[in-house]
Amino acid sequence: MHERLLADAWHVPRIPLGDWFARIVDWLNNNVGPLFDAVQTIITGAVDGLTTALQWPPAWAMALVFALLAWWLRSWKFGAVTLVGFALADGLGVFDEAMLTLAQVLVSGVIATLIAVPLGIFAARSTAASRVIRPVLDFMQTLPAFVYLIPAIFFFSIGAVPGVVATVIFSLPPGVRLTELGIRQVDKEMVEAGESFGAPPRKILTGVQIPLAMPSIMAGVNQIIMLSLSMVVIAGMTGGPGLGAKVFEAVQRLQLGAGFEYGVGVVILAIYLDRITSSFTGQRTRRPPSSSRVTPAPTAFITGG
Repeated sequence: MHERLLADAWHVPRIPLGDWFARIVDWLNNNVGPLFDAVQTIITGAVDGLTTALQWPPAWAMALVFALLAWWLRSWKFGAVTLVGFALADGLGVFDEAMLTLAQVLVSGVIATLIAVPLGIFAARSTAASRVIRPVLDFMQTLPAFVYLIPAIFFFSIGAVPGVVATVIFSLPPGVRLTELGIRQVDKEMVEAGESFGAPPRKILTGVQIPLAMPSIMAGVNQIIMLSLSMVVIAGMTGGPGLGAKVFEAVQRLQLGAGFEYGVGVVILAIYLDRITSSFTGQRTRRPPSSSRVTPAPTAFITGG
């Protein structure tokens, strides 16, 4: 009896973290409702408009457009593989769902990029900001993907909008980290060369640091797109339209064949998006010659030459 009382005495008092979170959500719904309505309207319009644009042409025409883009950015071999891949998606009857998923991925990726790149630049140029942002990114990356869907559903109900919002938050960390890394890894000699020509900090950022850090920034964009695709597929479990919803429906109904076909559609889309976005990271910056500390490259960036 004494041992039991001693053990009970060491219990930590219950922390009502869930109750606090619920109160925060209720307060936001009651006080920031118009903002959420505006966000929902904008995202819905963007997803619907892009979906209409992707689904309006015949499937063979869109497959040809994707193949030509792959040929231009990568090679004719990848263009041929792209044409075969999307033709296969059309033959499996998953092309329309793939376009709906692609629309959500593109909207999420654009929004996440517009947030991540400036935030990464801010973290690279401010040590204090970086110390605050990094733990937040660590926390965001440790949370399971499903956790992001819970508050999104409370704020935006079910459908494409909560999936897009959760996807944006889920895909932010790698974009911020790689942007900060790219800016910080720019050769200091290049920055000093720009400063020696009297360029202001803003001009050095846009004319020297961002161009030289572009491969790292685009690697972050690639990760944003790939994480967006994975999260959009997961969002199908909560009513998000597209391939994810079809895969989840097939699993619920134990339709093995249908689930495999929609899964193939996800794979085709993932490979295409990965190869297209990774093609922008192939650039390599030139390091200044060892015999000279100042090169004409920053001059060209700064003067626009």
